[in-house]
Amino acid sequence: MRGQPKAETVRDPEEKHNQSRRFARCLPGRAWRPSRSGSSSAEATAAKAHDDAFLQWFLLLIPGTAFGLGTWQVQRRKWKLKLIAELESRIMAEPIPLPADPLELRNLEYRPVKVRGHFDHSKELYLMPRTMVDPAREARDAGRLSSTAESGAHVVTPFHCTDLGITILVNRGFVPRKKLNPETRLKGQIEGEVDLVGMVRLTETRKPFVPENNPERNHWHYRDLEAMARLTGAEPIFIDADFKSTVPGGPVGGQTRVTLRNEHLQYIITWYGLCAATSYLWCKKFLRRPPAV
Repeated sequence: MRGQPKAETVRDPEEKHNQSRRFARCLPGRAWRPSRSGSSSAEATAAKAHDDAFLQWFLLLIPGTAFGLGTWQVQRRKWKLKLIAELESRIMAEPIPLPADPLELRNLEYRPVKVRGHFDHSKELYLMPRTMVDPAREARDAGRLSSTAESGAHVVTPFHCTDLGITILVNRGFVPRKKLNPETRLKGQIEGEVDLVGMVRLTETRKPFVPENNPERNHWHYRDLEAMARLTGAEPIFIDADFKSTVPGGPVGGQTRVTLRNEHLQYIITWYGLCAATSYLWCKKFLRRPPAV
């Protein structure tokens, strides 16, 4: 009948869903694609496995390097022990006549030599500051924050060798600062010809934080044999007089310090210990046992 609304056609829900899918496929840029979630997960798993393998072998470098350094320290310790044995043998050897050629002395450091001649006290040089070599006092001071040693200088005096016809430099030994002036130790200013035994010493290079030598003030902080020789007219040959050269009032001879650090055993323990610890951690991390069934 006219004036009555038309009845709305009822659509099947499944047909309506299919129509919506056909409409979506016709839209530009909305083409249907299958899901790639499965392949993406596989790629991520492969990338993670690759990163884990790289980290595993990279971390293995730590115990490997520590083992190599420990083995190197074993070789260094053997070399140092041999050097110490050679040095002790050289120090205890019988004195030999001093060679006149400075080039022959390069391999004779700490070798006892004997000379005969007289001093030229007018050209004394002073290695300072120095403390006296005293094993008993040094043993008492071991472990203390401060030392009880008195500060002073080593007296270096030109010595003309009558048998060789050359002048050398002799470290006569230690004097306290209050006796630095030769007039305060006149008994020690030996005149005439004497026989001396001393150890050959080579020139030094300035170490970090050591002041520069000051020849104008006669303050020498390290042995610069070339500069000392130019100033005194001597050859660049230097010996430390032994303790038997000590005279009343000073200088006190026998001031040679022989120190060779040998800490390689500590380094060996450190590196091999680090190797063992990091190897254990590496195995625990990367060599896990499969779970029991």
